[in-house]
Amino acid sequence: MAVARVVHTADRTLTGRQLASLLTPPPEGRFGYRELARAVREALLDGRVALRLRLPAERELATVLAVSRTTVTGAYDLLRESGYAHSRRGAGTWTALPEGQAPTALGAFHDDAGATIDLALAAPEAPAEELSAALAVAAAELPRYAGSQGYHPYGLPTLRAAVAARYTARGLPTRPEQILVTTGAQQALSLVLTLLGRAGDRVLAENPSYTNALDAMRSRMLRITPVPVTETGWDTGLVEAALRQTAPRLAYLIPDFHNPTGHLMPQEQRRDLARAARATGTWLVVDETLTDIALDVPAPLPFAAAAGGGDSEQIVSVGSLSKSCWGGLRVGWVRASSRVVTELARVRITADLSGSVLDQLVAVALMDRLDVILPKRVEELRLRREALASALARHVPDWRWTVPPGGMCLWIDLGRPAASALAARGLRHGVRVEGGARFGVDPGTHEHRLRLPYTLPVEVYEPAAERLAAALDGAPGRFADPALPDWVA
Repeated sequence: MAVARVVHTADRTLTGRQLASLLTPPPEGRFGYRELARAVREALLDGRVALRLRLPAERELATVLAVSRTTVTGAYDLLRESGYAHSRRGAGTWTALPEGQAPTALGAFHDDAGATIDLALAAPEAPAEELSAALAVAAAELPRYAGSQGYHPYGLPTLRAAVAARYTARGLPTRPEQILVTTGAQQALSLVLTLLGRAGDRVLAENPSYTNALDAMRSRMLRITPVPVTETGWDTGLVEAALRQTAPRLAYLIPDFHNPTGHLMPQEQRRDLARAARATGTWLVVDETLTDIALDVPAPLPFAAAAGGGDSEQIVSVGSLSKSCWGGLRVGWVRASSRVVTELARVRITADLSGSVLDQLVAVALMDRLDVILPKRVEELRLRREALASALARHVPDWRWTVPPGGMCLWIDLGRPAASALAARGLRHGVRVEGGARFGVDPGTHEHRLRLPYTLPVEVYEPAAERLAAALDGAPGRFADPALPDWVA
């Protein structure tokens, strides 16, 4: 079923300095009108500049860029002619996309991928030895719960206590009453959006961002205000300006090894954004599912710990064991005030009453073994990251990426807007990839990007890179189009 396109009310204006900071200057250093139009178009497709955003006045931008007003006028004319801008008399020039762009549809789900290498799901396999041990512990514990009705809408008390203790050990004092156990982080986010948001409310989201989170916002008819995450990470000034100008009800952030770019938000930016969100009365919904996947740096503190004091009151954190242990376990959580947790539990009861007791007992046992599980997982992912990067460097040397300090993906720059076509040809060559458009707030953006996870065994990446190179070259495909799941994790 196709995801409905979200239309944003165009009520934000970029200043000349803000736009200039988002543009890639030409090699000669000075913009001509064609180079300026190209730079704005690339910033739009890369998600640095949002759709339905008013561009600076021609005279203002000319002054900032030290070019003639005629240069800016010519650039805006080119953008309008090519469909990347439109104007309204007396209202200025607004960013747009050419006609024909549409969101990606979600296809039928099938489990059997056959001989196709699936590079769309950023999810590692379970730690087999530790999972077996945890299952044995859970089986021994289960009889204690079998005599009860089996419903625990807040989560098993032992698991709530274990999650709270882990937050406390990581620098954020937390009581069990502040934890709601959910069926994975996706349910946790959905419950938060349902409780705190209403149809038509604004939610600020990074661009690009986790596609399933964006879809959850769209399905609740929230109006998404995008803020860019670029090659250098977050621009605090732009985020704060978006908060002031739109006063969103919610803001969804992935500060820890951002999905899909892999960036890690510095501590000072966390403090600044928490303070700015509090000033506008915005709830910060912080996705920390990748916190434990710290490959080259120490694991970061919880976001709410950086905020401190009153600035943390409107911060709701979401986490899970899907990345650190196994997605098949379907155990996640929300950390918030006890009052918010109580309200979330009421919402949760309408969805599924309670989570699986057995899965939660397994989760408790796995959390007791995280000090063993995480070092192995981190070392394994380092090796897989190197294997993927090396294979890509050999077979597609023109592609570019920044090695992330953590997380599970490379955010590839193809150098041209070819991701959708490459993804379609890739299936015929036996490799499934997701183009960057799936991670954009607006359809059609990030078309020059691919998200490639390094969560598969090391030996997979050489043939995967070979197939991608063949697809890129347009060689005849050796595989029939498989019935693969058209979804992302």
